[in-house]
Amino acid sequence: MKISTKGRYGLRIMTDIAIHEKEGCVSIKDIATRENLSEKYLEQIITTLSKAGLVRSVRGARGGYLLSKSTKEISVEEILIATEGSLAPVACAEDNECCENYCDCVTSFIWTKIYDAIIGVVSNISLEELAERSEKCGGCKSC
Repeated sequence: MKISTKGRYGLRIMTDIAIHEKEGCVSIKDIATRENLSEKYLEQIITTLSKAGLVRSVRGARGGYLLSKSTKEISVEEILIATEGSLAPVACAEDNECCENYCDCVTSFIWTKIYDAIIGVVSNISLEELAERSEKCGGCKSC
């Protein structure tokens, strides 16, 4: 499984909002500047995050985005599913009824174990943890 730029940038957007929302609404322009990312692409991703109920928009001169829930309540899993869709390496790992050969397939247990491991990790990391790690590391890439 490979996470696309949409998923990676979704995590960066959400972390940036978590860190800066104490200052009020967070604008896409500010996120794009801080993260050195395309404003246009971030607009597409923030729309996806908004539709998933992870952020809400505030209109007006001082508008922007705020988290819909506390950072403790938002998991990396939610963000990745919103931006990537399923995290299963193959369809049958998530829905074993999608394949008529699932029970006879010698490799099905591998895909299920990989999927379970992925979900086990991403469901147990909160946005709060990402934000704290980012602030602690000062944005360095080695943490």
